[in-house]
Amino acid sequence: MLGAAPCTAMVFVWSSLTKGDPAYTLLQVSINDIIVLFLYAPIVALLLGVGNVSVPMETLFLSIFVFIVIPLALGIIVRKYVISNKGKSYFENTFVNKFDGTTRIGLLLTLIIIFSFQGDQILSNPFHILLIAIPLVIQNIAVFFLGYGGARACKLPFSIAAPAAMVGTSNFFELAVAVSVSLFGLNSGATLATVVGVLIEVPIMLLLVKFSNKTKHWFDKYEY
Repeated sequence: MLGAAPCTAMVFVWSSLTKGDPAYTLLQVSINDIIVLFLYAPIVALLLGVGNVSVPMETLFLSIFVFIVIPLALGIIVRKYVISNKGKSYFENTFVNKFDGTTRIGLLLTLIIIFSFQGDQILSNPFHILLIAIPLVIQNIAVFFLGYGGARACKLPFSIAAPAAMVGTSNFFELAVAVSVSLFGLNSGATLATVVGVLIEVPIMLLLVKFSNKTKHWFDKYEY
């Protein structure tokens, strides 16, 4: 569930921290939204089916509708309303800037709420947490360097290379947690695994952001 969900909202955070190209980042998010809308449920069902875990497809599609379709539709409605009343310039330069810190605050609140429910399990099962964390750390680091190295090999500028590597590495963990809770319950092992994914991914991504900024000079000759 965690690996099948490509990142969307947090891509903007990682991109902004590396001063990535906003237009390219928006394109990445748009592609990931399309993938989540049409492929997330079939991929999750397929992967869980490999492990002989049967899940109701209607629950998967309902989760996507609630956590993806409804917010996307509301965003489109708000955008059209603001532009029609205030103009596109106001929307892009004033309205959107009012919500700059919303994603970071939402991430912090999500972590606090999740840990408040799963804190006991995390503290009482350190060995299980370690078993879950090791492959997640390896996955994140391996995918990042594959994307980052591939971007350098393709001679992409840093403003595109950094967010390209980040979007491949990060996961839509909010959706994964929501779906796992819907399917298996708040205190299930599946939810614990997705929660560990959240707690592991955020610090790993911040370290990769720092690494990217430190190695920005690798891409100086590819800037345009």
